[in-house]
Amino acid sequence: MQVAVVTFDGFNELDSFIASALINRCRKDGLEAFITTPTPIVTSMNGVEVTGQRPMEFVTEADVVLIGSGVKAREVAADARLLSRLPLDPSRQLIGAQCSGALVLARLGLLGDMPVCTDSKTRPFVEACGLTVLDSPLYAEGNIATAGGCLASQYLATWVITRTLGEDTARGIIDYVAPVGENEETVERAMRAIRTGELAKR
Repeated sequence: MQVAVVTFDGFNELDSFIASALINRCRKDGLEAFITTPTPIVTSMNGVEVTGQRPMEFVTEADVVLIGSGVKAREVAADARLLSRLPLDPSRQLIGAQCSGALVLARLGLLGDMPVCTDSKTRPFVEACGLTVLDSPLYAEGNIATAGGCLASQYLATWVITRTLGEDTARGIIDYVAPVGENEETVERAMRAIRTGELAKR
């Protein structure tokens, strides 16, 4: 199974790198993430240049697509040509958005009337799209999930791992990366975010 971590110019490093790093700890189980970019090189919000591992066209063959956020998210969401390169299909793909990535999913018409999670700065722009924003780190409905807050990227990755490889594998990954001495509480916090996000009521 392949995961496209869509990473635009001006991206937030925490969003793309945390998700891809956690998911790539599952390579031996057949789950692998790739930084997927619209141009060969993209530059982060802090000036870090990254060479994409896969071109944007990779999203059509990926089993999972995660849309990262960044300081140019509103520009991305307003770029019809760029959005046309994201023919996502929730009937066969798991699709997630981190923070302002929710704007991209909204413009693609994938969110319908489902509530979403996003960061505080993006919230008014998401609400301007007619969507309800939840005060929670993750919300999932069917094959679509949104996460709010940079460090919620760990929850989005946990959701992907749980949905593709099962809860036991997700617990093992989070336990391995948890701060020493905080393993149990870190694992339980992540799993609670997934359970709560999937059971949240509108």
